[in-house]
Amino acid sequence: PVDLAPLLEEVVAPGDLAVIRQPLDFYGVNYYQPFKIGAAPEDAEMPFQMLELLGYPVTGFGWPVVPDALREWLIMFRARFRAALPPIVITESGCSYADEPGVDGVVDDQQRIDYLNAHLHAVAEAAQRGVDVRGYYAWSLLDNWEWTEGFTQRFGLVHVDFATGERTPKKSFGWYRDLVATQPRSLG
Repeated sequence: PVDLAPLLEEVVAPGDLAVIRQPLDFYGVNYYQPFKIGAAPEDAEMPFQMLELLGYPVTGFGWPVVPDALREWLIMFRARFRAALPPIVITESGCSYADEPGVDGVVDDQQRIDYLNAHLHAVAEAAQRGVDVRGYYAWSLLDNWEWTEGFTQRFGLVHVDFATGERTPKKSFGWYRDLVATQPRSLG
């Protein structure tokens, strides 16, 4: 947007647009949560501000869980760019919860299953409405280092004990494995 151009003058060099204006094989989308944008206060550096989304369940990170927003964004994006839009791949989507193995050794992360199931259904609904979605990648296979939070946010389908390196597949791992094995082309 034109309003943001002055903020980018130091990082966008002459010729950059010619380099990046190339055909895409696919459009990759990382989706975790929607954002609500509002007008900024008069003295703000940015011409907008982030507003809190209320009334939704939240992940362990405190992010709102709104799968309908993913569906609506995909549909809006297709309507806006029509034939110019290449196929879409959801390259990252997931949630963190403080899931640990129980006394039986099982990591019961039903909230993650619910998150993934709802978001996959949202993507399938968008595909049924004509959005060319070619894939959905759950973030992440393993609990890992999150660059702003260290080891505190567990996004993985596999629990990692960071002290010992022991890995325990979570309930969501089996659910996702079975889904992919039985419905490999279920988005369309």
